[in-house]
Amino acid sequence: MIRSMTGYGRAQALSQGMSISVEIKSVNHRYFEFYSKTPRAYGFLDEKLKNYVQSRVARGKIECFVLIEALETDDCTVEINHSLARGYVNAFKELAERYSLRNDTTVSSLAKNHDIFSVHMQEADEEKVWSCVKEVLDKALESFISMREREGEKLKADILSRCDTILSDVAFIEERSPQTVEEYNAKLLERMKSILGEVQIDEQRILTEAAIYADKVAVAEETVRLRSHISQMHEFMESKTAIGKKMDFLVQEFNREANTIGSKAQDVAIAKKVINIKAEIEKIREQVQNIE
Repeated sequence: MIRSMTGYGRAQALSQGMSISVEIKSVNHRYFEFYSKTPRAYGFLDEKLKNYVQSRVARGKIECFVLIEALETDDCTVEINHSLARGYVNAFKELAERYSLRNDTTVSSLAKNHDIFSVHMQEADEEKVWSCVKEVLDKALESFISMREREGEKLKADILSRCDTILSDVAFIEERSPQTVEEYNAKLLERMKSILGEVQIDEQRILTEAAIYADKVAVAEETVRLRSHISQMHEFMESKTAIGKKMDFLVQEFNREANTIGSKAQDVAIAKKVINIKAEIEKIREQVQNIE
């Protein structure tokens, strides 16, 4: 199924005494680029998050944010820096004596100086935490990938519609191209008669000139290849793997054939159709840039 590279997903759950929330979003990128933000104590999750997301997502610039809050824990201890606390008490006392102030130092006022305290958490069980985070990440990824697939369906419909438009223009060119040779032949014969008057015209020379012109403006090979490329594009659309890069290369082949047809075009009507084809190819190219 075609996926867009733009997506968003979020999930939150309570697990093993932790409140865990995961948010994941992405935008277009040529390759897989991953950035994660996790709480400082859980930095070990970063590489695990990257590897797991990469197993589910092939391309895009992806940002993943993980928030973990311990609801209840007995693994936390608070230590007091008594020498620093004593320094604060003495400093408050000195201020009161020097400036004749009332020394109203209390525990609560002293506690406002946060550098007195240091909080120590017991080292987290990495596998336990990862197991809990992975459950929430799975839910966020489901939402994220679902959005990518919905956007992908819209891209698919638009690209195939434009391919149909190109095929319609190709059919016109294939029908019109032989007519231009006949018209050239008739005009060449008429011009020769106008110039030579009653003088005998070399019919073989006229046929030779017409054959040279026909070979010069022949686009059958290019239109056949363009049809083949469009058929391949339809096949890509049914792929179950990431095919954005392949589609990008295929669109380049679209452009190559259109440019060759345009360089051979000696007819105004065909030239107009080539312009239409190239415009549609450019729009397809823009859409392909969004596909994973």
